[in-house]
Amino acid sequence: MSRDLAVVCLVGATGTGKTAAALALAQDLGGGVINFDSRQVYAGLPIVTAQPTPAEQSLCPHALYGYVPLSMPVRAGAFAVEILEQAKAFKARGLVPILVGGTGLYLKSLVEGLAPIPDIDPAVRQKVAAECRAEGSPALYDRLKHLDPQYAARIHPNDPQRVCRALEVFAATSRTLSWWHRQPALTAGPRVLEIGLRADLATLTPRLARRIDVMLEAGALEEVRQAYSTVSDRNAPGFSGIGCPELLSVLLDGQTLIQAKEDWLRSTRAYAKRQLTWFRKDRRIVWHEPGEIVAMLAEARAFLGA
Repeated sequence: MSRDLAVVCLVGATGTGKTAAALALAQDLGGGVINFDSRQVYAGLPIVTAQPTPAEQSLCPHALYGYVPLSMPVRAGAFAVEILEQAKAFKARGLVPILVGGTGLYLKSLVEGLAPIPDIDPAVRQKVAAECRAEGSPALYDRLKHLDPQYAARIHPNDPQRVCRALEVFAATSRTLSWWHRQPALTAGPRVLEIGLRADLATLTPRLARRIDVMLEAGALEEVRQAYSTVSDRNAPGFSGIGCPELLSVLLDGQTLIQAKEDWLRSTRAYAKRQLTWFRKDRRIVWHEPGEIVAMLAEARAFLGA
């Protein structure tokens, strides 16, 4: 990938208002919005993964939302390739590519290029997946903590997709995922302006609680019920996102909705904390308050030479 491709990227913790900011930038700059969130890619879960609504998506072109089957895992490297291809396609149409998401690893893969991880033998992948189904993601996470504590610290024990990915890479290559991520990239990334939406956990927490209520009012429980009727495997990759395990516990285990909401908020808050920690370490990010759209536009125009 040549460095003549310039993209604007909006990052930040969940609930910081990235969608609204992206729409404002896209409409002013003549841009299109590209998702790089690891859960908003999944089909059938637009509410619980907080994908832009149809009304929001009608305001400008959107890409890479809600297109991956629930049963299919998403790999950071492969998804970074899709993001780059979509950014090139937008540029060819005269649109400014505006990337939006909160998955720091995907942004790292995009900006720094793709790690040279070889393809994993499907038999190895299937073996690890079977172990996850039998033992549970937390048990495999405990194993990962001993093999690759650096990567384990970045992910949640109840994220079977990433836990399994790390274990299958080690099983196939005898090298940890952290080791592979330190190797020289196979390809160079595009030029990226990283705009971060600033927030603190104390401010975010009540906002996240309200967002859960709004999702439930919009039909999140019924959405998960319908999704599970099509893919009846609670360990499916598409169900690993926060909110799905909690709502599946209501549908499958008799958990009360009140308790599920408490668990959902606790998990969301913990995820936001990890995101904040990750992004604070990225010195390329230019930070703004969520409402500082004029300042964000000025940064973007200067970067794009507009």
